Amino acid sequence: VQLVESGGGLVQPGGSLRLSCAASGFTFSSYVMSWYRQAPGKERELVARIDNVGGDTYYADSVKGRFTISRDNAKNKMYLQMNSLEPEDTAIYYCFAPTGNWGQGTQVTVSS
Repeated sequence: VQLVESGGGLVQPGGSLRLSCAASGFTFSSYVMSWYRQAPGKERELVARIDNVGGDTYYADSVKGRFTISRDNAKNKMYLQMNSLEPEDTAIYYCFAPTGNWGQGTQVTVSS
């Protein structure tokens, strides 16, 4: 199983980023997938979750209305569109599969 995140970077407050997670080694379309994040000095927290067909989603209150999770099962990829970014969104973002595997993470820094 391999999960590879990409798309992080440095962005100004109010800006946008789109994260991607490329999955391999398991039947991607059979699993709920999630995005987590971990800020410096804080515990890893769930950001968003999407069911296996993309019909049901969950968002943490802190990102609701600003972030959108999606997936493309034909490409074995999951995405997180992040809009109206705030300094509090600064963290390493990870994708997670219920197989128990984590990606290496991608750094998102929101700063002027």
